[in-house]
Formats: sequence, C-alpha cells, structure tokens
Amino acid sequence: MCDAAHPAEPAALDVDALRARLTGPTERYEKHLTDLAGLYRDADAYASALDAHDGSPVYWVDSSVVEHGDGALTIGLSVLRPGRVGEEFAMTRGHLHARSEFAEMYYGIAGSGVMLLDSLTGESRAVPIGPGTVVHVPGGWVHRSVNVGDEVLQTLFCYATDAGQDYGIIERAGGMSTLVVASDAGWTTRDNPDHGGYGA
Repeated sequence: MCDAAHPAEPAALDVDALRARLTGPTERYEKHLTDLAGLYRDADAYASALDAHDGSPVYWVDSSVVEHGDGALTIGLSVLRPGRVGEEFAMTRGHLHARSEFAEMYYGIAGSGVMLLDSLTGESRAVPIGPGTVVHVPGGWVHRSVNVGDEVLQTLFCYATDAGQDYGIIERAGGMSTLVVASDAGWTTRDNPDHGGYGA
C-alpha cells in the first residue's frame, strides 16, 4: 500500500522488442495452446493444431505491479505469436475488468494486430494496432488481441491495478460477437453465430 509515510519507489522498465520481453521488476505468465480449449470455433482445426504444436507458449505477458492501492498502475508487455486455427487468427483469451468501469491503454510495439472490442451494450469494434498505434479501451468494453500478421504482436499496456480481470466473461457469452478471420485482403470480421450476449 502506498501512502505519504511509505511512498512507492520509482521503477524503470525496459521494452526489449528484439527479445519480446519487458525487463525490470516484472512477473510473467504464459498461455499454451492446451490452455485455449474452446477459444476457437473450429474444434477439428483446434485438435489438428494441438497435434502439430511443439508445446511452446503461444502468448505470454510480462507485467509489473510496483505498488498497490488507489492510483496504482499495472504496466505490461503482451506478446502473441502468429498463427491460425481454421479461419481464425491467433488470439488472447481476452477479458473485461472485474471493475468494468476501468479503462486500459495498449500501445503497439511490433507486429500487426487487431484489438477486438465488444461493449456490454452491444457494440463491436475491430481496431488495427501496430507499431506506434495507441488504442484506448474504455470502461465497459470486453477486449482481446488478435495477431493478423506473420510476426509476433507486441503491445505495451497499462491499467489501474485494482481494476482486476474477468477472464470468463467471453466463454460465458459463447465467444465475442465478432470473429477475425482470414480473407483475400488479409483479414476481415464476421458475426459469431455462437455469441449469446454478455447478460447483466
């Protein structure tokens, strides 16, 4: 807890885009293809991808929380490898903040991606993100990263630490309302027929 008597110490973090790492006072979590059962609509394509996969992580997050309490920030680097499962591109699980009114910022470092967003009120957006692009995710929007390129997608993010995460909201809704799929132009969006809404 940060207070006037015991203020947090400043911290410096380094983004190493060549090694796809955030260095400094960080923690890492990794997601493997086996962790993403149910994420992709094409179950046969997912099973084939599992058979061919080498067991390496498909995405990972280096995050830094140097203080807690009101006003504290979580800063991190999300790294998503390229690939496809059926027609769908590699993606993160996605989430809404547990305190849904909290916003988040993403800044593109490397690669080519899409920030897929659904509002709790029924709107959907697919916002391209790449080096130098900042995407503001307002409160009340479910969001996930999708890698539509041939290189790793790296994004720097920042949100209020006490916002928390709800990683189950997308699964409970039958997936996000929009799919990002391959097309002759590279990628396009399509309605997800399994999406049942986010409820109350």
